Amino acid sequence: MSMTSKSSHREVLMDRMATRNGADLDLARQSGVVSGTEMVEALVSCLGCSDAGDCEARLDSDTEGLPDYCRNGLLIARVKALTL
Repeated sequence: MSMTSKSSHREVLMDRMATRNGADLDLARQSGVVSGTEMVEALVSCLGCSDAGDCEARLDSDTEGLPDYCRNGLLIARVKALTL
């Protein structure tokens, strides 16, 4: 998988995980709740995770909640709290 493909795949996983847990990362970025730099850092963090397969399986099986290993769990929780 090329780096561009991997980045795109992880961005989709990150967005799905956020949406599953009540956070709209795109809206947060557009409204200034999250900066573009924070989004890039979140993607880089996600790219460094070795549990992407489990993450995808959790999302595909409709498993609730954030996994303990999620490197962006705090960001997702912050965005959810700020957009309620």
